[in-house]
Amino acid sequence: MILEDEGDFRLDDEAATAALGARIAPILRPGDAVCLFGPLGAGKSTLARGLIRALTSGDEDVPSPTFTLVQSYEGSGLTIAHFDLYRLKSAAEAFELGLDEALDVGCAIIEWPERLEGTLPESRLDIELSIDGKVRRARLTPHGDFEGRALEF
Repeated sequence: MILEDEGDFRLDDEAATAALGARIAPILRPGDAVCLFGPLGAGKSTLARGLIRALTSGDEDVPSPTFTLVQSYEGSGLTIAHFDLYRLKSAAEAFELGLDEALDVGCAIIEWPERLEGTLPESRLDIELSIDGKVRRARLTPHGDFEGRALEF
């Protein structure tokens, strides 16, 4: 993982993508959302896995919630809900799955947050993952309570 510009990272491999997730983990608080944008294969699940393992245990089984839609984990002092909204047809379905409740008691990692159609949580870190040839990139944009929090690199 190489910081190229403030908030912009080059991710040379899967390990770098997971490491970025692990670097974000310590700054999460109850009520926070990490919104993962990007095309299929950009590394959303890999980043989420690195983040969740940093808050739980290094060998935590973290399957993609593509079919279950949401997976919950108990971290050290923080409950983590991992949502995959790819198959949803409306933003209301995310709230039926318990997005509000997840943010009330812990934090949420949200893959495909564009499905929320303008109802994104206020306190969130948007991470836009992209692929340019063989190089993956991540752009971090804080919103609400995330603004001003420093990541340690």
